[in-house]
Amino acid sequence: MIANFLNIAFSGIAYGVLLFLMAAGLSVTQGLMNFLNLTHAVFAMAGGYFAVTLMNDLGWPFFATLPVATLGAALLGMLFERTLFRRFYGADRHLDQIMLTIGLTFMAVAATTYIWGPNPLPVRLPSYLTGLVHIGFLDLDEYRLFLIAVGIVLITLLILGFERTSFGAKIRAAVDNRRVTASCGINVDRLFMFAFLIGSGLAGLGGALSVNLLSVDPNFAVAFLAYMLIVVVLGGQNGSIKGALGAALLLGVADVVGKYYVPQTGAFIIYTVTVLVLFWRPNGIFAKS
Repeated sequence: MIANFLNIAFSGIAYGVLLFLMAAGLSVTQGLMNFLNLTHAVFAMAGGYFAVTLMNDLGWPFFATLPVATLGAALLGMLFERTLFRRFYGADRHLDQIMLTIGLTFMAVAATTYIWGPNPLPVRLPSYLTGLVHIGFLDLDEYRLFLIAVGIVLITLLILGFERTSFGAKIRAAVDNRRVTASCGINVDRLFMFAFLIGSGLAGLGGALSVNLLSVDPNFAVAFLAYMLIVVVLGGQNGSIKGALGAALLLGVADVVGKYYVPQTGAFIIYTVTVLVLFWRPNGIFAKS
């Protein structure tokens, strides 16, 4: 029983890492830049479709598709930011941002259905990522181990990049007072563009890495948007990378454990955990008191 629970918890941690990779960019744009980007899940979906299309139609190896999916989603995010999103920075009402980005999300779902069809796309991973690793009495899935390893590397880079460098400090300063930040010689437009580029690329990488665990279909952007928003809210809406990581791991383990032991509840467990946490910490687990 203990071994079974640990295996399930391990799967939950891997799922949490995947949620974090997809939601980390939203934590940056919503938490640091104060922009409610409900299109963020579209970039994750784009990364998944880029990876699957390259593997299935062009015969690319899985690892070769990851940088292309990351770059493709990053460029898509930058295109949206340069042409549409930048016009709504500092909007008096967040409703304007919500209406714009949710409308783009539904447009993306329709376009994806038209191009790739309504059905999930099949995925074939290399054999060395589809086996099990036996450690004592545990049987650990190789692909989930790979996800956790990738997550550790990216989490370290993100923490160093956004919380311990001048880049993150400049973004926070620009959000607090854009005019003063610009007067210090900082190009705020370029700063926000790079933040969107990084956030969208991370979402695309998360989407590409999710192809073996989650269904790659046109409803992806809608189905997982709520999960990404929950990660940002529970992590504390201050753009904390550590907060988003903690919230993603909590939700990942709760979701997998709940669906394994009480599958008839579906997603009820993850929303119950969300409500309970917000009753306890309304501003998020890791928000400053």
